[in-house]
Amino acid sequence: MRYPPHILEEIRARLPASDIVGRRVRLKKAGREWRGLSPFNAEKSPSFYVNDQKQFYHCFSSGKHGDVFTFLMETEGLSFPEAVERLAAEAGVSLPAPSADAREQETKRAGAFEVMEMAAAFFEEQLRGRAGTEARAYLDRRQLGPETRTRFRLGYAPGDRYALRDHLAAKDVDRDLMIELGLLVAGEDIRVPYDKFRDRVMFPICDSRGRVIAFGGRAMQKDAKAKYMNSPETPLFHKGQLLYNLHQARKPAHDRGVIIAVEGYVDVIAMTLAGHPNAVAGLGTALTEEQIGLLWRNADEPILCFDGDGAGQRAAFKALDVALPGLTPGKSLRFAMLPEGQDPDDLLRAEGKAAVDRVLDAARPLVEVLWSRATDGAPLDTPERRAGLAKSLREMVASIRDETVRGFYRDEIEGRLRALSPQASQGRRAWEPRGGGGGGGGQRPAFQRQPRPGDPPPSPRITTKFNPLYAGETSASGPVAYRDREAMIVCSLLVHPELLGIEAEDLAELELGDPDAQALRSLLLDSHADADLPGVEVLESRLKRAGLTEAAARLASHVRPGDRWTLDAHADPVRLEDALRQAVILHRKAGALNSELRMAERALVEDETEANFAWLCDVKARMAVIAGAEADEVVPDADEASTP
Repeated sequence: MRYPPHILEEIRARLPASDIVGRRVRLKKAGREWRGLSPFNAEKSPSFYVNDQKQFYHCFSSGKHGDVFTFLMETEGLSFPEAVERLAAEAGVSLPAPSADAREQETKRAGAFEVMEMAAAFFEEQLRGRAGTEARAYLDRRQLGPETRTRFRLGYAPGDRYALRDHLAAKDVDRDLMIELGLLVAGEDIRVPYDKFRDRVMFPICDSRGRVIAFGGRAMQKDAKAKYMNSPETPLFHKGQLLYNLHQARKPAHDRGVIIAVEGYVDVIAMTLAGHPNAVAGLGTALTEEQIGLLWRNADEPILCFDGDGAGQRAAFKALDVALPGLTPGKSLRFAMLPEGQDPDDLLRAEGKAAVDRVLDAARPLVEVLWSRATDGAPLDTPERRAGLAKSLREMVASIRDETVRGFYRDEIEGRLRALSPQASQGRRAWEPRGGGGGGGGQRPAFQRQPRPGDPPPSPRITTKFNPLYAGETSASGPVAYRDREAMIVCSLLVHPELLGIEAEDLAELELGDPDAQALRSLLLDSHADADLPGVEVLESRLKRAGLTEAAARLASHVRPGDRWTLDAHADPVRLEDALRQAVILHRKAGALNSELRMAERALVEDETEANFAWLCDVKARMAVIAGAEADEVVPDADEASTP
C-alpha cells in the first residue's frame, strides 16, 4: 500500500476540509457546516456543503462528494498520488518512501491494533471476574456502574507481574511487539520483561476510529508512586496529538455545536453522566497545539472545564498561551472553572447535573481570562506598574498570527487599559472624550484636553485613516513584520539563489519574526559564504541535511497569491529582482516604524499629551503610506488573478 491509511488520516486531521475547498469555492458558515456555490455546476443558489468534523464535501447539484484528496482530483485533474503529495507537503507530513516492505509494515500495524484489542478485552474480563472484586467496588463507590463500565470499556489489570504477558503469549503474540506497544516494561537492567500495568483500573484510549491504541491506569493502592499512568509513546500512540473519548464525543459535539475538554478520564465519564457526552480530555499533560486544533475541528468555541484548584488554573492558563497564536475569526476558547477543590465527578455527586450545567453556562471568553490573569491581584497604582501591564498584554496580543483577530484584540485591550488611567476613574477631570461637531469626516482623536483661560488657539490636529491590517506584528523581542512578506523574500531566494549575490548583505540585516524564516535565512547565508552562488540542487541537498525541508514548505504556504509568481523557476529575472528589492525595502521600513509605533503607544499610555498623540498619528500616517505602496505591489496580473 503506497499511502497507509494512518498517513492519510493525519493529513486530513491537519488540514480542515473548508481550508482546502475554500481556496476555490467562496464558502460561508451555515450552522456547523460551510456552504457555497457548486464548483462543478453553474448555479445561483448554493447547494455545495463542506463539513470539517466529517472531513468531506457534498454537492447536491452534481451528486459529487469526497474528501480533500478527491476535491483536488475533481477540480484540478490531479492523480491520487499527486493530491496526496501536495497536501502532505502543506500539512508537514512525511510520506513513506516507496519500498517493497510497505505492505509488510502496514500488516504489522494492523497486527498491533489486534494486539491492543486483545489486551483491552483481557482487562475487561479481569474486571468482571474474581480478580476485579476490589476494582468493581471502587467503581461502584464512584457511581460508575456496569452500564458505564461497558460504555467506556473499563477494565482491571491484575497485580500479577506477568498476567497480561502470559495471556498474550498464549495467543502467539511476540514479546518484542508487546514491548513496542508499551504493554511490557523492558530494559538492559531487566532480565525478564513484566507487565507495565498492575493492580490498576484500566481506561482504554482509542483513536478517531475507535480502535484501542493505548491505556491509562488508575492505581488501586493508595501508596502507589503514580496515581495515574499512561502508555508510553508507541508507533500507535502519540499523546500530544490525541484526545481521550474523541471517537465517542465527535457526533454529540457536532450535533450540539460545542465540545468540552476536561482534565481526566473520570471527569469525561462524569460529564457524560451529567448529560454532556461531548466531553474529551487531554492525556496527562497540558493541552498541545495539535489537541486544541482537534477541538476547533469539532466546535468553534470549545469549553475548557478544569478543576477549581491551583493546578486547574495553571492548566487553563497554559492552554490559553498555546491557543492564543492560533486564534482565527470565529475560533476561540471559553473557560469554565469549577468550585474550589472540586472536579466534575465531585460536583456531580455532591450537587447533581444542574450544578455542572451552571458551571458550563458561566464559561468565560478567552479575552476575559487573558485580562484577569494579567490584572487580578496586581497593584496598578503607579504609572510604571500600569506601563508594565500594558507592555505584557501587548506582547501577548502580538503573538496572535491572524491579522484581523489581532486587530480586534488590540482594540479591546487598549480600551481596557485606557479605563485604568486615573483620569478615567476620576471622571476625566483633565481629559474628556472629544465631543461632536466640527466639519470633515476624518478620524478624530480619542481624547481632547478641556480649554483653560489663557490657552493659545488650538492648532490643527493630525488626522489619518489607518488600516490596521498593514500594521506589522510586535513581539517581546521587538518588531516583527508580515510573515507573508518574509516568506516571499526568503522563499524566492531559495528558488533563485543566484540573487543572493545582490541581496546577501540586506538579507543578513533584515529583521525576521518567523522561526522558519530565520532558520532558512541562516542556511542561505551559510551557503553563500561557502560557495558564492550556490545552485538550487546544492540548496535542496543542504535543506535535507539540515532537516529544513518541511520548514521551507511551511514558509512557502504563507506566500500571498499575488507573489507566488516569484517562486517560479522561470520567472522574469528583471521583474523578480525589482520585486525582491521592493519587498526588502518595505520590510526594513515597516520594522523601523513598528519599533517607533510601540514607543509612541507606550508614551501615550503613560502621558496623554497633545505631543504624544500627534507623534502616534504621524507614525500611523507613515505606516499607511507603506501599506499603500505594498498594496500596489501585491496586485496580481490579470492572468494570475484568474488562477485559483
